[in-house]
This record gives sequence, structure tokens and C-alpha cells, in this order.
Amino acid sequence: MIGLISATAAGAAARDRLAAAWPDRTRVYDGPVGDAVRSAFAECGQLVCFLATGAVVRLIAPLLGEKTADPGVVCVDEGGRFAVSLVGGHAGGANELAREVGEVLAAQPVVTTATDSVGLPGLDTLGFPVEGSVATVSRALLDGEPVALRTELTWPLPPLPLAGEGAYTVRLTDRAVEPAEREVLLRPPSLVVGVGASKGAPADEVLTLVEGALRDAGLSPRSIAELATVDAKAEETGIVEAAARLGVPLVTYTAEELAAVAVPNPSDAPLAAVGTPSVAEAAALVRGGELLVPKRKSAPRDGRPAMATCAVVRRLARGRLAVVGLGPGARDLLTPRAKAELRRASVLVGLDQYVDQIRDLLRPGTRVLESGLGAEEERARTAVAEARAGHAVALIGSGDAGVYAMASPALAEASDDIDVIGVPGVTAALAAGAILGAPLGHDHVSISLSDLHTPWEVIERRVRAAAEADIVVTFYNPRSRGRDWQLPKALAILAEHRAPTTPAGVVRNASRPDESSRVTTLGALDPAWVDMMTVVTVGNTATRNIAGRMVTPRGYRWQESAPEGAE
Repeated sequence: MIGLISATAAGAAARDRLAAAWPDRTRVYDGPVGDAVRSAFAECGQLVCFLATGAVVRLIAPLLGEKTADPGVVCVDEGGRFAVSLVGGHAGGANELAREVGEVLAAQPVVTTATDSVGLPGLDTLGFPVEGSVATVSRALLDGEPVALRTELTWPLPPLPLAGEGAYTVRLTDRAVEPAEREVLLRPPSLVVGVGASKGAPADEVLTLVEGALRDAGLSPRSIAELATVDAKAEETGIVEAAARLGVPLVTYTAEELAAVAVPNPSDAPLAAVGTPSVAEAAALVRGGELLVPKRKSAPRDGRPAMATCAVVRRLARGRLAVVGLGPGARDLLTPRAKAELRRASVLVGLDQYVDQIRDLLRPGTRVLESGLGAEEERARTAVAEARAGHAVALIGSGDAGVYAMASPALAEASDDIDVIGVPGVTAALAAGAILGAPLGHDHVSISLSDLHTPWEVIERRVRAAAEADIVVTFYNPRSRGRDWQLPKALAILAEHRAPTTPAGVVRNASRPDESSRVTTLGALDPAWVDMMTVVTVGNTATRNIAGRMVTPRGYRWQESAPEGAE
């Protein structure tokens, strides 16, 4: 929960805007400011104070304890111009909160944390438990000192400017080791602990068993990703409490799913009790991985038999492929989600001219694999291969990556051994439509006129179907030096079913500095105006030119008489 505190009418107005934007995330604290800050500091994970920074410093100073436990605090000035990350930039999430507040209030986020200021991710913000000399190694990164990366297992890390050798080290490991003097340990969530338990098994017995199994195998409990068991034990108190005390989720599977898993130590007892010959081993192995600790039982207590079993598996990391649409080119049409994925990726794959558009958004250490026109399939194969190698990859394309772009060839190469995230973008038809007016107000279709990959006979059949169905058409890839007859042919097909006065629009380089556009008619449209940087939109029989804009009504009941200014 985010506590909101203000002292003046101006502050209260901005506070209420934030509360309205985030009704489920925020709580307003009224009353004397000092009391409100103290209450919010004790009860909330984060605070936004609409006060002077000096006042907030004085109010929270007596309340500060450990940086890892204190809430993140953001200050917003009276004019609503700045959102300042004051305390808990990383551990308390104040840096990211300042950015979010800035977006809602149109304020400038102010982040002074050293790593964030130069575009480096903080070692304590990578999403992993971290141990060791975080401040020392972070300073070495900031000073340009060589920091070595030691990975004992592959995991999709975000970009870091790390070297092969160096006096400082970042070590990715799930082993129970202590960090060296100039070392940071990152604990990936690589371990799955399968557990089984008799009815009424105490949580202490389950925990003692799990902790002993990890200790004997030399594994860190901070790398436990989840506890797993059969769904019949989903509400077994000892297992549920053990997961809660370990701070990990409890995942359950059906007996049928577990019975299908080959295990080294099946047993008749669980088969009779819950319908599967293995619970602990099968639950740990059901999603694959390496069995590090075979099934073991807890110690008998107070003259009764063991009541818990566990097994430990190291799950292989799944690479991550984000297929990112960059939009039509304007930076303000690049979505926040796309920006976040670009900054998260350690490997970027894309067409060289698209890479140039967003190069400044990449974090130091990002490996860029760029190529020229005509290598779409190779880029897709490269991106998938990098993800299969366990990296966090962003594959970029213009517009929306799923529309005549990179998502299709990438997903044709990918299988279920990697995670794929689609990031939508503003595609050319939408960007052009916004410039022309509202031509896509009813059913519409996009058709590429490039016959490099699709036979012209197929394209022509689709154009004819759209023409006969009276659907608004947007033509992608309409005309190039080597393909100059396809657009006239497509327009002629449409003209068989639509009047020459049907509104049509031509937009070149939508949203870019050299953008140009014109609203014309189907009969007057000159293909010479068009090249590969152009999108052509032709209305249906209901589309009208109103005040120089293309407008397609949402329904077919148009006004009895054309509106003033319509043609």
C-alpha cells in the first residue's frame, strides 16, 4: 500500500489525482502531517508526500531503520513539477515509484541513485536475492573498473557491463557459499523442492527436512523458487506454513500429472493414499530439471514414524524472448512496456535502422546483434537461439511486431522451451488512420501488396474479396522501384465496386519528422505519390470526406443528408 500525505490545498489536489488513478494501491492519511507521516511509515510499503523535501527529511529522520526494511519515500513539490525519490530508491522501490508518479501527474521524476543516474541496473534490483559487497562492486561498475561475471548456471540476466576477468566479481550461484571480500552473490530461483506429508505433519518437521536436505547438498535456501506437492495436499497446514515461512509459493499438481513422471524411488504408500507412486520426487521433476536430492524422509519424532518427505531439483533456466513493436517511429508512440523490455534485455536483435532508433534507451552491457534489410528469418533464428542459450532477448520490429513484422518468423522458430512475451506497438495502419481522421471506424483489413513472399494471385484474391465485401482497406508495402504495377491493379479492383469519389488517404513516414499526408479520392489517387515508406487507405462506400478528414461511420446508417463540409 502507498500512503499519501499532503499539507496544503495544492498538495491535496495532486494527492487526490494520484488516489483516483490508483484506488487499489493508495491510502490517504489526513490529520496533522507529523502524525500522518508516522502512521503511513509504519503501515505502508511506500509513501508519497506532497511536501517540501526538507520537511519530509525532518519528519522521517527519527523513523529510519534498516534500508532493506524502510518504506520507499517520494516527495512531490507544491507545483507538481517534480517527483523526488528521497529514501529507499532500490530496496523500497522509490525510484520506480517516482517514475510512475511522474507519469500520472506529468511531473519530472528525480532519481539520484548513482547506478540509475547512469543507466546501470542496481545489483539489488535485478529480481534476485543478493548477498555480499553490493556497494563496493556497484562503485567499481560506476568507476569503470573491470567486474567479472561468474555464472555457475545460465540464467536470463538483464544487461550488465561485466568482463571476463576483474578484481571484483558478480557470481550467479545457488550453492551455499559465502561471498568473498569484493564479490556479490546473485541467487537465481533455480531450485524446486518437492514435498509430501502425512495428515497433520508439523510445519517444523517439514522445514527441518527441507533445510537439512539443502544443507547436506550444499545448496542455498535463497534459491528456492517454489515448494511443489500433489493437489490433495494443497491445504495441508504443515506444507502451507512451511512455504510461507520460506517465503516461496506453493505449487500443486494433480495425481495424474505426477503419476506420469518417471522417478527413481516410487512407493506404494503414496499410490494408495493420493493416487500417485511419488509425490516429492515427481512434484519436483514434473517440469523437468536435474534431481540433486533424491527423496528423503524426515526423522521420526516422539516414537512416531516420519511424516514428511522431500526432494530437490535444479530446474534449467528458461530463456526469455520479448518480441517488441517499436511503433511507427516517433518516440512518444513507443509504449512504456516496450521501453521496459528494451532495458531488460541483455541481447537485442534487430534491423540496423530500427536499432538506431532506440539505441539510446539500451542499458550499458546490452549486446546488440543487428543486420540489414532482407535478413528477417536469420534475425528470428538468431533471437530464438540466444533465448535458448538462456539469455533475455529483445527482438525488435517497426509498428506492431505481429503485423508484417518479426513476431511471425520468430514464433515459427520458437518452441515451448523458452518464454515468449509479445509487446504490442502502434502499427502503420493505426498511425496513418489517426493522421487521416477516422477511416477505420468500421470493419477494415490490411493487405500487403508485396509479392516477394506471397504469390500475386493470392494477394489479388484478397483485394477482390475486400472490395466485394465493402471493407475499408489499408495497403502495406504498396509500391517500390521494382514493384510499380501492383498498386494500380489493386486500386482498379476496388474501383469495380466503389465510386471514384470514395475517399482515400496517402500517408508517408507517419509520425516521423518528414511526415506527409493527403486526403484524396480513389479516382484521383496517383500511384506516383507512393513508395515503400507510404501507407494507402481506401474507404468503403460509407466513408466520407468531412472537413478534409476521412471518416468511416461506426454503422451503415449515415445521415440522410451529408453533414456540412462533406463531399
